[in-house]
Amino acid sequence: MYDTIIANGRWFDGTGAPSAIRHLGIRDGRIANVSADPIDDPQCPNVMDASGQWVIPGLIDIHTHYDIEVLQDPALAESVRHGVTTVLLGSCSLSTVHVGASDAGDLFARVEAIPRKHVVTAVDEHKSWNSAHEYVAALEELPLGPNIAAFIGHSDIRAAELGLARATSKDVRPDAAELAAMEAKLIEALDAGFVGMSSQQLMFDKLDGDVCRSRTLPSTYATTRERRRLNAILRRRGRALQGGPDVARPQSLVAMAASSLGLFRKPLKVSLLSAADIKAIPGVAHVFPLIARVLNALGANFRWQHLPVPFEVYADGIDLVVFEEFGSGAEALHLADQVDKRRELLRDEQYRRRFRKDYDKKYGPRVWHRDLFDAQIVECPDSTVIGKSFGEVGVERGGAHPVDAFLDLVVEFGPKVRWRTTISNHRPEVLDRLAADPGVQLGFSDAGAHLRNMAFYNYGLRFLRRVREAAEAGRPFLSMERAVHRLTGELADWYGLDAGHLRVGDRADIVVLDPARFDDALDAYHESPVAPFDNLSRMVNRNDATVTAVFVGGVLVFGEGAPAPALGTRRTGRFLRASTAIGRNR
Repeated sequence: MYDTIIANGRWFDGTGAPSAIRHLGIRDGRIANVSADPIDDPQCPNVMDASGQWVIPGLIDIHTHYDIEVLQDPALAESVRHGVTTVLLGSCSLSTVHVGASDAGDLFARVEAIPRKHVVTAVDEHKSWNSAHEYVAALEELPLGPNIAAFIGHSDIRAAELGLARATSKDVRPDAAELAAMEAKLIEALDAGFVGMSSQQLMFDKLDGDVCRSRTLPSTYATTRERRRLNAILRRRGRALQGGPDVARPQSLVAMAASSLGLFRKPLKVSLLSAADIKAIPGVAHVFPLIARVLNALGANFRWQHLPVPFEVYADGIDLVVFEEFGSGAEALHLADQVDKRRELLRDEQYRRRFRKDYDKKYGPRVWHRDLFDAQIVECPDSTVIGKSFGEVGVERGGAHPVDAFLDLVVEFGPKVRWRTTISNHRPEVLDRLAADPGVQLGFSDAGAHLRNMAFYNYGLRFLRRVREAAEAGRPFLSMERAVHRLTGELADWYGLDAGHLRVGDRADIVVLDPARFDDALDAYHESPVAPFDNLSRMVNRNDATVTAVFVGGVLVFGEGAPAPALGTRRTGRFLRASTAIGRNR
């Protein structure tokens, strides 16, 4: 009668309803039975005893950049092993639906810190599509590990229609025919089941390559008229706009957030990047929930995306995206492929004066706190500096300015100087408040990007641990059922996806967790090679004792610390098409 039975586990259905000990029967990739009594089926070939464990819906990662990796390694095991069974592609205005290999390399490489040659190779080798429908069909031919849903990227549409050079020129305005063609591309993507469109106004996201190097992304050049026309389509169709406002121009944040308001028409679903407790601007953590509350009280359908764990980043030398947010930092990153010229620049005293001036400017919108006393060196050929901050190194070297201590080490050792800092989400009490706020969506892992800089593949597990620890300490901020709902069903409903629930008839995307193993292993970082990227070592998480089993479509894909035979060899995941009937007005 059943393909698999999961017995005796504490079952969470993904709606926030009370959990209970239940027995689940799975048949044909769906939940066929949820029973308070043991399920009697002696013919079932797979019976798992989940006594003492939690059985929850597969987690949904709403913000990834797996657009390149999924083409070459569609198992996406680094997410699956942590209980993620659905990922959304196409974030931050970037997708590979329309642009060719070279333009994709320019769009993705510098912004998302994926080596350009691997972006170009992946798209060049695998691209067989010229439309969103064909892109979906191509994905469905791959042995997908998790389910895939997708945004269409505004920069992708714009670059394909105008050409990358014209799409990133301040003097170019698309004519009526070009605007109509961009609209047609968006409509076609929504017809293919995309959850919406992603757009970006963040001005420190820069292009790679030689053609338009160091220009900002194409979507940052869009006119108000262009944005309104594309948003009108999303509004009509009940689909979502994912956006990244420019932190240096608060008016862009206001405009993107306010676009959610209906004002005698349907509200537009808007999810913006990102609600965070930013070290550089600590008071802003109070502003994010207020904006969402006001807009939604006025009839909007607005959410902030939020990473519910500390935003700790690592860097090799000066190669970190936060340096893009000020002129001297961007000047150095512009020379990423010219090692000798960059070293000469970093030695130059005039340049250092500009860098010190940018560093010492402590006020105004920013992401990075620009405090090199809060930047710990973790690897360096000079072992005497390991464990110290750049500021401390400067003090020890006769009181040198922190910038000079930093640049001296980068000039001498280049990317062999590895260091870390926490940019935001450093105060647990603020994290708890943001995570419980109804105007906030939990996500923003950036999985598949910034491979050497950060690893948030297990953010969902770390969040559940924090909820459990808070309850045990007598200061609960969410029930465990609500916490699971926030990571699963709430997101599926808002984006209109057939995922995130474990009721009879729902997809059997299931994670079995051992709550006794919510331990310090969740916080540790490891490194693992990415085979399709010439074995580039990426930061990862490893807490396989916490995740007992992961099922996608009723098929075991990960368990006991190892991929199951099905992962990456057969298609367990599906392309999930958005349905406004599932997530309408939620």
